[in-house]
Amino acid sequence: MALEPIIVVDNVRRHFGAIKALQGVTAEISGKIIGLLGPNGAGKSTLLKCLLGLVPFEGRATVLGMSAATDGAAIRVRVGYMPEQDLLLPNMSAVELCAYAAELSGLPRSEAVQRAHAALYYAGLEEKRYQPVDTYSTGQKQRVKLAQALVHDPEILFLDEPTNGLDPKARAEMLELISEMPGRRGCAIVLSTHLLGDVERVCDQAVIMHRGAVKFSGTVAELRQTRGGDSEYTVSVRDNAHDFAAALTQAGLANEVTSPVALRVTVDPAIGPRQLFALAAAAGAQLRSVEVQRDTVEAAFLRIIGAANDDATAQANQAKAGAA
Repeated sequence: MALEPIIVVDNVRRHFGAIKALQGVTAEISGKIIGLLGPNGAGKSTLLKCLLGLVPFEGRATVLGMSAATDGAAIRVRVGYMPEQDLLLPNMSAVELCAYAAELSGLPRSEAVQRAHAALYYAGLEEKRYQPVDTYSTGQKQRVKLAQALVHDPEILFLDEPTNGLDPKARAEMLELISEMPGRRGCAIVLSTHLLGDVERVCDQAVIMHRGAVKFSGTVAELRQTRGGDSEYTVSVRDNAHDFAAALTQAGLANEVTSPVALRVTVDPAIGPRQLFALAAAAGAQLRSVEVQRDTVEAAFLRIIGAANDDATAQANQAKAGAA
């Protein structure tokens, strides 16, 4: 059953002078952990700020059914935001900073302090919580930014580049925290990043942006299947793979033997693996397994971005030809 979208954007546009940061962004976003992907400058951070009601925009956008154009304050009560930049107040301890963030969300002082301690404990900063945040390491600053984002127990977390600048150990720990939050805290997460490995590890949904527009929106599994053209399968056989490869070649199917009992085969997706079983029966080969070959998130991302660049180049060439 399809999930109800938590975010809907329809032709959202945001310009900074001559710079078109968002050029008609349209998508319906749902899921537990949604990867908002794109190269630097794709418009990811600008979109998050529009959804929070922090910057004006054209078009329509809703978060949890509320209008980002008119209900920004109400959205920020129900959504936590971890910005990319270190917007940490000097000389403030982590407890003071998180309590201040909780009060800004409408919580009374006593409850804000209590929530601050709980959020910092969850983020793994219980032993550092009374120290000034400007003395923290990069990893500790990322953790306190996460704590202030979740201190008011939001329904959605917007995390903008949460693993930026982290070493491999700190990055793995941050991703572990993120992966646990939907189950432990009952919140959805929008993870804005240009690090494709982070998305592959923790996300169930993905939205790809490029040059201020959405180029893909769907599950990570669907993203990995967006190969276009023919489908590639990994096939294992009981006996000699070379004998079956010869039958496939004679039938006009591209293939590559990868081991004595395995090969990769390219098949018309309209026919699918049925063709492989028919050819195996005709050749007297016994198939042990047939698995569709899926792309990595990185390969799928690069193909989608490459196709978008090709389309942009073609449109530019058409415009030049029309002007001439």
